[in-house]
Amino acid sequence: MRPLRSWRRRNRGITLGLFALCLAAARCLQSQGVSLTIPQPNINATVAQNIVLSIDYSCHGVPTIEWKYTSYWGMQKIVEWQPGNQANISQSHKNRVCTYDNGSIELFKVGVRDTGYYTVTVTEGLGSSQFGTIVLHVSEILYEDLHFVAVVLAFLGTVATVLISLMWVCNKCSYKFQRKRRHKLKESTTEEIELQNIDC
Repeated sequence: MRPLRSWRRRNRGITLGLFALCLAAARCLQSQGVSLTIPQPNINATVAQNIVLSIDYSCHGVPTIEWKYTSYWGMQKIVEWQPGNQANISQSHKNRVCTYDNGSIELFKVGVRDTGYYTVTVTEGLGSSQFGTIVLHVSEILYEDLHFVAVVLAFLGTVATVLISLMWVCNKCSYKFQRKRRHKLKESTTEEIELQNIDC
């Protein structure tokens, strides 16, 4: 009976030891994972603005951060880098992107074409990774449209003023011409009457 109890105690001790080891391994793996937060997943912007696509991450070691852009025209890579090292920026975004050590990027002077989905992937050295998406919508500036309308209206007003002035000048010339014609007709009629009187 005693050997059976001691065997159970030993077995229980081994089971508890294995359980503690599994917990420690799980904690270790959990601590090595990447966590990623995106404070603003939807951004509305206007043309020519500078926009920060902000993220925050935590992980052990130096991660690799990669941003990609997806729109109606397809998907393209924007930038890839490790904090503290030089960023590898794609040709399409040269001089348009600034990277930050917290994984965020800044886009300079965005246009309507920049509207789309921006996906960031943070990958740890051990292979653990997390990704997140930010939706950016870029619209035209309203006051530029109003400015265009105001310019067109001013142009049309100027054209209308010029046409009205031309009509007024034409009307004056026509009136003077008719006056001269009437005057000549009157003179010729008077001469005819005088000639008739002389003949009589």
